Amino acid sequence: MAFNKKKTVAVGIAAVMALGALTGCDLVSTDLQKDYEQVIAEVDITKSEDFQAGGRYEAYADAIEPSSVVKRDLVASFMNVGYLYVQSYGYTYADAYELIKDSLVNRAIYLQYAQVYFYESGDYTVAGYNAAVEAASEEDKGVAGLAYFLDEEEIAKAEYDTKVSLNTTIDSLETEIIAFEDEHDHDEARTTPTGVDTVNEDFADAAYKVYTGANSASDCGSYETVERSTPSTRTRAYKRLLSNLNSYGLIEKGENTSDVTLLSYYQIQRRSTYEDAVIDKLGEAFEKEAEGGITEEWVTAKFNETLASQQELFSRDTASFETALDGVSDTSFVLYAPDENYGFVLNILLPFSSTQTAALEAAPADRGDKNGNKFVTRASLLESVRATDQRKTWFTGHNDYSFVAEEADNAYTGGNAEREYLFFENNLKKSAGENAQYEPIKNYFGKYTYNGAVEKTEGEHGKTQFNITPNKLTIDDFLAEMEGYLSAGGYTLTESVSADAGYYDKAVSDYYNEDGTVDYSSFVYYEAKVNELAEFNANEVFVAGTDENNVMSMMNELSFAYNTDTAGLNSYLGYAVSPNSTDYMKEFEYAAQEAVRGGAGTIVVVPTDYGWHIIYCTFSFAGNTPYTFDWSKIEEEGTFSNLYYEALKASNLTTYATSRQTEIINSYDTDACVTVYENRYSDLILDGTESDPHAGHDHS
Repeated sequence: MAFNKKKTVAVGIAAVMALGALTGCDLVSTDLQKDYEQVIAEVDITKSEDFQAGGRYEAYADAIEPSSVVKRDLVASFMNVGYLYVQSYGYTYADAYELIKDSLVNRAIYLQYAQVYFYESGDYTVAGYNAAVEAASEEDKGVAGLAYFLDEEEIAKAEYDTKVSLNTTIDSLETEIIAFEDEHDHDEARTTPTGVDTVNEDFADAAYKVYTGANSASDCGSYETVERSTPSTRTRAYKRLLSNLNSYGLIEKGENTSDVTLLSYYQIQRRSTYEDAVIDKLGEAFEKEAEGGITEEWVTAKFNETLASQQELFSRDTASFETALDGVSDTSFVLYAPDENYGFVLNILLPFSSTQTAALEAAPADRGDKNGNKFVTRASLLESVRATDQRKTWFTGHNDYSFVAEEADNAYTGGNAEREYLFFENNLKKSAGENAQYEPIKNYFGKYTYNGAVEKTEGEHGKTQFNITPNKLTIDDFLAEMEGYLSAGGYTLTESVSADAGYYDKAVSDYYNEDGTVDYSSFVYYEAKVNELAEFNANEVFVAGTDENNVMSMMNELSFAYNTDTAGLNSYLGYAVSPNSTDYMKEFEYAAQEAVRGGAGTIVVVPTDYGWHIIYCTFSFAGNTPYTFDWSKIEEEGTFSNLYYEALKASNLTTYATSRQTEIINSYDTDACVTVYENRYSDLILDGTESDPHAGHDHS
């Protein structure tokens, strides 16, 4: 959780970025190109007192070169960032352009200061910098100066990131072209787990290239084409990019557009990426400055103070506790619970069909039921509920996430050899080892095959087509799948309530206590507990490979497969459960509270008027204070101690780094160091009724 990956607005907003939003004419006049080459601001921090005789940076007065902000950068940044401020946040065009101009100026200040900081560190010298620049070709001197402050891995990452940014832009344009031409499956896309196809931020591929359609995608290293990409659609997308760049003056006359790396825009993007790398490195240096105060004593004291504060507040104010419980995350912790019977549950809803729902709504109240309940009717409908695997669009949606499992994948098939498809191969198979390309998906076990028949064929124009027929499961079928999957993972269940044949044939009186109140225990169809979680350790819920995390991840995967309560997908620990009266439906409330009383690993199945609920307790506050902070475990990813330490560290370092950045900007954003030529971009600041930065210019 390093500061350097979370740049503040001061220097981050105006980085030259992908131009997917650009649209416009195909031709641009020479006058417009010249107009966009105008310098709108000059930055030179050596004009401050710090660099004068007797100043703290006097030795570097001749080592820092002035920077120029050109109008082209202002336009490019507006089209990528500024228009969002106008459309979404109510900024005027004048305010948006001023914000971008300020951030471009701040970025230049920050980069100049970075040079001074690195010289001061003793690891870099002015002579070394000058030698690196002098050895470079004329067009590469700017990047060479930045590269001097980077190591080989950082340089490789900057080169890789430059190409990724171009491919991402072309991908966006190509996707639009394909979407315009293609027929679409209009099924609502199934939510995917958080982190799908997330690339490891440290990954770099030396063989990676920009795919333009003129070259072969297979020769572009780890680059993966967009769905239904062809050389034709890619070529058209690249031409559209060139047209967009040209229309905004970002291609110079006579440029060789057949090689993307020779484009002047590519060099702009490349320099910007190198600048980002230097900014990141300065952020890491600030991080090291601040880390000295993050000691075992400080963190332990912080933990004890927070625990004591929460215990005092939550013991007298339950409402505050329940509010805090709803906000739990890996950066926001509840360390104390006023009652042991608080916790979290995962809910998998196997729903009534629309026909069954209508039948339940139309049915009269059960005979003799003074409250108008329809428990008998509902029970008869529950027997015919059929659940299906909901992951169809993971085959047929915008992205095909499916892959055929191999023997080494140890996929669970429920005994059906024809079930062979798993999902998210990138995250499951390319997320381990040195320089792994992708991040693993957290809390997703990844071995449960699609439960249905899948026929894959190649259709017109090479388009992959799927004919998918999900299997239909009764509640007993689902429970068999659940038990089988857990068993395959090495986990066993002890049932305390087992489904019986008479469940669907109860009399009205069977649902009530002697005093006439509803007996919610009578709705429990099934209850069991994972034996291996009898000694539940709250400190290891998010540690990959532990029993606590494995079982939660397996149940979470089953939720993505079958759950129609989509609000529960990608939740942190599930729904917060209180031992008090809640807003949940009463059957669900009872079952969720029962699961929490049973502790983590407890599964309770009950119905409501929505259908069957499979409720799994992911976390319980047994003992009121479930966590212990252990300094020796701060490097063990996923442990409570690691998460707590990283959250405190990130907050502290970000505060420190932001303060340092603000100090730097305030010190050098002065009339002496910055000269702004407002008249050179005043034509872009419109009255708010126009959005075309070319207005008033010759497009011919």
